[in-house]
Formats: sequence, C-alpha cells, structure tokens
Amino acid sequence: MTRLGSPAQQASIAVRRGADLVAGLSIAGLLLPEAVAYSSIAGLPPQQGIIALFAGLTGYFLAGSSRFAIVSATSSSAAVLAAATADIAPNDPTLRLTLGAGLVLITALFFLLAALARLGSVTNFIAKPVLRGFAFGLAIFIIVKQLASVVGVNPEHTDLPRFAYGLLRALPQWNLVGIAITALALALLFLCERWRRVPGGLLVIVLSIGAVRALDLQQYGVHLVGDIDLQMAWPTWPQLSPAQWLRLGELGLAMVLILYAESYGSIRSLAIKHGESVQPDRDLLALGISNLASGLLHGMPVGAGYSASAANEAAGAVSRWAGGIATLVLLLIVLTLLPSIALTPEPVLAAIVIHALRNALNPASLRPYFLWRRDRLVVIVAIFGVLLLGVLGGLLAAIAISLILMLRRFAQSGVSVLGRLGEGHDFVSLEQHPQARQIPGLLILRPDEPLFFANAERILNQSQHLVATTRTSLHTVILSLEESPDLDSSSLEALENFLTVQETRGLRVLLARLKPASLTLLGRVMPTRLASATFTDLSVDDAVAEALHALEAAPR
Repeated sequence: MTRLGSPAQQASIAVRRGADLVAGLSIAGLLLPEAVAYSSIAGLPPQQGIIALFAGLTGYFLAGSSRFAIVSATSSSAAVLAAATADIAPNDPTLRLTLGAGLVLITALFFLLAALARLGSVTNFIAKPVLRGFAFGLAIFIIVKQLASVVGVNPEHTDLPRFAYGLLRALPQWNLVGIAITALALALLFLCERWRRVPGGLLVIVLSIGAVRALDLQQYGVHLVGDIDLQMAWPTWPQLSPAQWLRLGELGLAMVLILYAESYGSIRSLAIKHGESVQPDRDLLALGISNLASGLLHGMPVGAGYSASAANEAAGAVSRWAGGIATLVLLLIVLTLLPSIALTPEPVLAAIVIHALRNALNPASLRPYFLWRRDRLVVIVAIFGVLLLGVLGGLLAAIAISLILMLRRFAQSGVSVLGRLGEGHDFVSLEQHPQARQIPGLLILRPDEPLFFANAERILNQSQHLVATTRTSLHTVILSLEESPDLDSSSLEALENFLTVQETRGLRVLLARLKPASLTLLGRVMPTRLASATFTDLSVDDAVAEALHALEAAPR
C-alpha cells in the first residue's frame, strides 16, 4: 500500500506540477495579448485589460472549482461594457472609465448574491439557441468593428449597419500595409495552432514589435497600442450619482447572465469531456470575487472564456495551479517587457481578436437547429438583434426572447388523462398509450407543466372541462401535481375554484404526487370547508387504491 509522502507519491506530484508548469507557461503567452486586445474592444486603455487578467486569474485560483477554467476579460463582456458605457457617457472617456468600474462592481455584487442564494442554474433562463445566436452575431459585430483598426479608417457612426457602410465608402483610404500585417498575423496564429504549446499570440506580438523597430511602420500610417500606464494603486470605489448606479444595476443583470452563461458553458463542457463534476455555486462565488477585485482596481469584467480555458486544457493542465503559474509568469513579463508591448501595432491586436473569435463564428454550432427544424427563427432573431440593435440591445433582446420562450411553453401546456398500463402500477397518458385503460369511476388528470400564474387558470379550466364531458359516472377525480414543485397565489386561487366546482358536483378530489412545499402550503391555506378534497404525496397508484378503498368503505 502506498504511504502518504512516499517516493512514488512525491514523483506523481512532481509530474503533475511539471504539467501545470508547462500549461501555465503556454497560456501566459496567450492571455497577455488577448487582455490588451479586449481592452481595445471595450474602448479602454490597455492596462484595464491587464488589471482584469490578474484579478480574474487570482480570484479563480483561490475560489474556483474547475482545473481548466481561465478567468480573464472576454470579448463578449468587453463588447457589452463598451456599449453600456458609450450609451451613458459617449463623449467623456474619464467618465466611461469610472462607469466601467462601477458596472464591474455591480456585476460582482450580482454574482456574490447569486452564490449566496445558490442560483447555479441561472443560465437556464437563456435558451441555448439564443445564446449561440447572440454569440455568432456578437462575433460578426466585433470583427467588423476591428476592421477599423486594420484599414486605418474610423467611421463616425457606432451602429453596425452605418459603421460598415462608412468603412465601404472609405475604401480608397484603406491602409494596405495594415491589411497585410493583419493577414500575416492571422496566418501565423493559425499556423501556431498545430503546436498547442507555442504561444502564438505572444509570438506574433514579439515579431510585430521587431517589425516596428526595424521598418518604422508608423510612417505607413499603422497605429500602435501606445504607452501602458500600469501603476499600483489602492482599491477605490467609483464616485457615481445614484441615477448612474441605478442605470448600471439594470445593465449589470444582463452582464451577469451573459458572463455566467459563457463561463458555465466552457467549464461544464470541459468537465463533461473529462468525466468530472462541476460546482456552479462555487464558480459563482469565484466569479464574484474576481469581478470585485477587478472593479475596485478599475479593471474590466471577467469570465471563463472558452478559448483560454480550452487552450489551458490542451496544454495539459491538471489542476488550478496552471492558472497560478500563468499569473506569476505574466507578472514577470509585465515587470520586464511592458514598455515594449506599447509598440504593438493595432492591426496585430485586431488579428488576435479575430483569431480568438473563430469558434464563435463557426456555423457548425448553429447547424443542428436548422437540421432539427427547431428554434431556427430564434437563432436568426438573436443574430440580427445584435447586428441591428447593437451589443447591449441585442443582449437584452436575446434575454427577453429566452424568457418569452419559457413563458410561452409553460402557458401552452395541457392536461393529460392517465390510465393504468397493463396490470402493473404505472399510469400513463391515454393519448400516447391507447392500450392503457381507465379505472371505472375515476378520472386521473396530470398537468404537463408546472402550475404558475400564466397557465394555472387555463390548465384547471381545461381539467374542469374534462370532468364535465366525461361520459362515464364519476365519484373521484385524481389530480397529479408531480410537475409543480411549488404553487404561487394565482395557482392557489385557480386550484381552490377547481376544488369548489367539483365539490358542488358531488365529486371527491384527491391531489397526488404533491411536493413537500406544495403539500405544506395547501394544508395551511386551503379552507377547511373543502372536506371532499384530500392533499397527499402518494403516487398515482396509491391514490387510486385509496380512492377505491374509500368508495368500498362508504355507507351505501
């Protein structure tokens, strides 16, 4: 038996730490270029992306659960941040910086509250077709915006249709040198994909800095990143008015939904790939801590982007120490090479962004919805919502579509009539299983969806209609509420009305399969005059047995 601390165990630990060291070195070269590039998407100085990078890596290393997740600024959060701050303060860069920090802190607060409330399933409110359609449209939006850095033209309009039209109108002024630099950088980045542990982004930046010094690219109209003023400062709370904080609160909810949907998607997909479990509530806490640190230091919002997390997994990470090692390597790079990074050409940053978005722009992620002929319209609406309404408007429209889809599905739910299957204990829908048989004198009903304010009255009215139109003589109605974990006030009122109507008809009603919350609530709030109603957590089979036994025991 291997003892704790034995040479074999120590060797295993050494191998794991060696794998994390290699992975940390590999992803460090990817993360720094992306952090600077995503700052340009957000319209913020490059140091804001670097601050967010350190806050995200450190926060998730301390509190996260996934061994692969890399938390840093992401393209989607950068685009939402840019749209949100531009909407409130379009012509004040200083105020935009303060608003950005405030939005990150609001985002952190929502994450922390969600973690305390254990709302790890919050992303279920955004349907996958909507999320993927939004990501696809966002990738197009960001790439078109990055083309301004490539061709050296900056149209006045911010909305995408007029922005793209402005680019095309300025075609004669396009900078061919910038286009050539972007093309070469993209070619090198795709070439480096063959060697997963080669930091293609860092390599491209190093080569581009060398080209700037050797060829003086500025004389050809190529713009550079410029000075990066990364100074150590105490955390500060943004000074904003109550109205501005209120507006940021509205935008923060949208930021949280898209960040966690993106983060949880990447974390869960990598966990499933390796047969591991995920802890969504713990990851909510880690994202809250990371965004809190980034906001206090006036950085950008952070999340677990798929490209960085997948690169960490491909580089061979075996624990969160890979992210910790990457943090130390990045700190060393920043302390020694930061002035040189200021010489990076903007077309190279545009190439890094375009390369990072290649997965989101892959039509294969949308193909199943068209093959299945399900949710095609939703995908299209989500894409064009971003392209026509902008990032923020498209995001809010996508969230609204998700909620409308959920409400529409629940509101259109129906009621199934159940019958016994064979001689066993299973009760199934008669519509789906015609061979099942009804129990004489009993009508067994089951709502297909949970009862709530939007569908309770319609479902129970439909149930009343089924009772009224039953041709056989009835003595008991069994209503199975297995789909309803809890009941709101609208559902209680509709249910009370249903029970009252059946009592006037001389029918006994037995509510079966009640969840604990519903059972306790009904026992407390339903009037005692409804003596003919029985509330129970019995199975449908047991409820049938009780109904038949009560009938036999009743006086003739």
